[in-house]
Amino acid sequence: MSENILIIGNGITGITAARHIRKMSSNNILVISSESEYFFSRTALMYVYMGHEKFENIKPYEDGFWKKSNIKLVFDHVTHINTVQKQVNLSSGNVLNYDKLIIASGSRPNRFGWKGQDLHGVQGLYSLQDLKLLESNSRNIKKAVIVGGGLIGIELAEMLLSRNIEVTMLVRESGYWNNILPEEESQMISRYIMQHHIDLRLSTEAEEFIGDENGRVKSVITITGDHIECQFIGLTAGVSPNIDLVKNSGINYNRGILVNEYLETNIIDVYAAGDCAEFQNAILFRKNIEQVWYTGRLQAEALAQTICGNRTAYSPGVWFNSAKFLDIEYQVYGLVNKNIPGEKNLYFENDEGNKSIRIVYTDESVIGFNLMGIRYRQEVCEKWIREKYSIETVLENLGEANFDPEFFRQYEYYLIKKFNSLNPGKNILLRKKRKLVNSLFNNSAQS
Repeated sequence: MSENILIIGNGITGITAARHIRKMSSNNILVISSESEYFFSRTALMYVYMGHEKFENIKPYEDGFWKKSNIKLVFDHVTHINTVQKQVNLSSGNVLNYDKLIIASGSRPNRFGWKGQDLHGVQGLYSLQDLKLLESNSRNIKKAVIVGGGLIGIELAEMLLSRNIEVTMLVRESGYWNNILPEEESQMISRYIMQHHIDLRLSTEAEEFIGDENGRVKSVITITGDHIECQFIGLTAGVSPNIDLVKNSGINYNRGILVNEYLETNIIDVYAAGDCAEFQNAILFRKNIEQVWYTGRLQAEALAQTICGNRTAYSPGVWFNSAKFLDIEYQVYGLVNKNIPGEKNLYFENDEGNKSIRIVYTDESVIGFNLMGIRYRQEVCEKWIREKYSIETVLENLGEANFDPEFFRQYEYYLIKKFNSLNPGKNILLRKKRKLVNSLFNNSAQS
């Protein structure tokens, strides 16, 4: 017998769950969202603002896909969840019944109680509504301040720069994103940001936002007493799970909605996944809340199996993330900057200071890769980590991972040369050599 599956949230997690449930069942599926009528690529919003894309082009599926797939979409806002009667109340006044409920309500930008944070011209950047507000708030302005760093902060800076708006960034840490990046990569990104004419101020924070007579922000005061003139403030000091809808519902929550490894809450037939979910027991070296696109997708795929009768635990596999710091692409696989007992780091940075390779390993095996401006194949790196390849074997086969086009400059040779110099008696050579690397080794041997 078909069940009513109600999904709150039409981001990557909610929509992946809907699609996979449809593949495996004839259940009635209804997706509720008050952000947008149709699913879109959140990471592409910046390109809409910059004029590189139109919004209709960042929807992965044509509008007719949902009717064809028999997935009903409701553009409305959830005001209350009644877990006793298995009902959801909407702001329109409608009440929907469910047999199973999936909460995939995502995140929202942090606000830490700064004085003046509710002035006009102060906002975060996460939702489609935030993008529309940014269009209004950044019109005809000259100076902006971004409070916080991370991936959203640098995206917002690039967006504002595209409209010739001067940008100052206030970052609490001593290096950009150095709570995540190792020191060398953090310093690289810090330098690169400043080279792009962004006024990056490290080891400082905002204390107060000052408004004008019309209630619009006009300046920021930092904890060191600096006054910075601006007409816009972007709040990018992280995001938090969007969980207001579960309060007074009986569903347990902490920072996020508490779930077990099966994405089950304390209420039978109620599940949570994606940015809003918090695991009661974190996986080793992983966070209880994982606010990353691909983990939301994997959680949804596991949950769809459970919904359709094949109870499946979430298994995240090897950690992965990717992003872009202005023109520098970033990839990480496995355990990096985690201070694992016995870990060693092999690090190479090019002379220009805008490309780097870091391999993290122990005496037993490679455990992580951190890449700046250089791309390695995900399936290759994950295999090496998962199957516990030794550092020597990885270096000998490093050319297999290189994803950059053949005419790009290659750096495997330099990394191996450094390893050999740090380990007297080692003579690692690439087994699978590309043309440039082969030439470099031959020239080195002749000299």
